[in-house]
Amino acid sequence: MPALRVCALYPELMNIYADRGNIAVLRSRCEWRGIGFELSSASLGDPVDADAHDLFYLGGGQDRDQVAVAGDMVATKRDALHAAAERGAVVLAVCGGYQLLGHSYELGNEALPGVGLVDLHTVREPGPRLIGNCAIEADLGGGERVIAGFENHGGRTYLGPGEAPLGRVISGHGNNGRDGLEGVRRGNVIGTYLHGPLLPKNAWLADRLIELALGVELDPLPDDSLEDAAHAAAKRAAGAA
Repeated sequence: MPALRVCALYPELMNIYADRGNIAVLRSRCEWRGIGFELSSASLGDPVDADAHDLFYLGGGQDRDQVAVAGDMVATKRDALHAAAERGAVVLAVCGGYQLLGHSYELGNEALPGVGLVDLHTVREPGPRLIGNCAIEADLGGGERVIAGFENHGGRTYLGPGEAPLGRVISGHGNNGRDGLEGVRRGNVIGTYLHGPLLPKNAWLADRLIELALGVELDPLPDDSLEDAAHAAAKRAAGAA
């Protein structure tokens, strides 16, 4: 089986809420199965090879970090990300990274450009931040399952009319606290506000991302009792047990 080739985008800037834990889980889930794991990174000014990676990961960042990242990502990585997505590579973007997947993130009088992989826009609107444990029902193949995590965002994200959410909110706020939708999914491009971090709380989702990235079907691991307990605890915290 081929190794999973992961590219972390702006890891030193877009890495709050313990987002590096998502990479650690992907590595462990691969290594426990004897699948190779190759990790590289691309930051400010670095070009990206669309064909050199199976999964691109962009974590969360504060507004000032997103300001630094947004223009650079459009200038140096947008075309490669589009080419990678078109050939089926996985793009996973969490929280601040999610807000840069679409057309723009409006911050007062400033509009940060997005890479346009999906049809959405985000606006920093008046009102409280959307904070708390959150759970959604999502279907990434094989039927609906629960994704649980923690959300903390001031931006409200709105999907275009033809765009599909990652899931529907069971508890929590979701994209904007109004429409009952959370995240976005177009093919293997996935964005979500759920972190804390995401994959340690949802090991099944990590496995599914590996399957999508490599085009394989994974055998279950012999003992996922700790991972199952973490998932159950995250669901309980969100009131979705």
